[in-house]
Amino acid sequence: MNLSYWELKNWFTNVDYTIVGSGIVGLHTALQLRERFPDSKILVLEKGMLPEGASTKNAGFACFGSLSEIIDDLKSHTEEEVIQLIQKRWQGLQLLRKNLGDENIDFKPYGGYELFLKDDESTYQECLQKLPFINDILQPLFKTAVFEKNIDRFGFQNIHEYSIFNPFEAQIDTGNMMQTLLKLAYSKGILILNNQNVNTFEDHTGGVEISVNDYSFVSKKVLFATNGFAGKLTNNAVKPARAQVLITEPIPNLDIRGTFHLDKGYYYFRNIGDRILFGGGRNLDFEGENTSEFGQTEIIQNKLEELLKSVILPATEFKVAHRWSGIMGLGSHKKPIVEQLSENVYCGVRLGGMGVAIGSLVGQELADLI
Repeated sequence: MNLSYWELKNWFTNVDYTIVGSGIVGLHTALQLRERFPDSKILVLEKGMLPEGASTKNAGFACFGSLSEIIDDLKSHTEEEVIQLIQKRWQGLQLLRKNLGDENIDFKPYGGYELFLKDDESTYQECLQKLPFINDILQPLFKTAVFEKNIDRFGFQNIHEYSIFNPFEAQIDTGNMMQTLLKLAYSKGILILNNQNVNTFEDHTGGVEISVNDYSFVSKKVLFATNGFAGKLTNNAVKPARAQVLITEPIPNLDIRGTFHLDKGYYYFRNIGDRILFGGGRNLDFEGENTSEFGQTEIIQNKLEELLKSVILPATEFKVAHRWSGIMGLGSHKKPIVEQLSENVYCGVRLGGMGVAIGSLVGQELADLI
């Protein structure tokens, strides 16, 4: 790359902190570093035209886990671990709202609902049975019952009589959130460069030599916030998981308001104004969706449309307006990885599909490692 003296001086000389990834985690890391080190030079490198991964591609759920997800997590995590996870997600959501403002992220506290398909009797009965227990263990955190039985009022079909309502869930506008976060970072003198591929990095005593595209520079510290693309950094403790999403054309007189979960959270939908956004289905092909490649597959897209017709909009004509996908970072454990990798290299990854909830907190924790 043909860099001028000015470009080298202003962007790539005397860099204190380089953050790889300009999503929710990366920009909150940068903002926390700016708070702690007001005079430092902070550079954010992003490989995409926009924050690539999930930060601008998620469904805009301000949630911390449906009842069936929490019950499922208790089968592979201790009760204390699950409570800590939910606490961090809840704290992260409050931090996001505080940092960006409810109006700027279009925060809508409509509440969340979990629906149970007629052919999933076991999950339905298990959730009804364990609802009081889950409310009890969450009582110290929320000071009230989180989950309650609710009779469907939206006209869904092929579901069980009761849904589970959570008044603490909300919707946000993902695009507004990221634009607000980017503006805030720029206003704090944080440098952000897009279309920057980090090829290699070498940690030396005096700093980290970073090779980007076809040039290299030295940064005192490097912090990776690449979530779903962090497999190599973490010896495969983080694996990519693609999430496929579609959105309908506007639907006249749409009466659906809120965030909705189906099948232990593997499917999720919400209204955006008078449209329905619907995503999920990676449980139909775990191996195929364990990828960092963006795209859609026929098996999942067909299932999303089938559920739209048979469950969500059974008596309503609709057209699909757009489809896309995002890349999450998952692992065998749902606790995020926030750690020092070497003398001058750090990472904050594995958000477990809860980036909106926990990303701001992970970014803060990552910056505080220094």
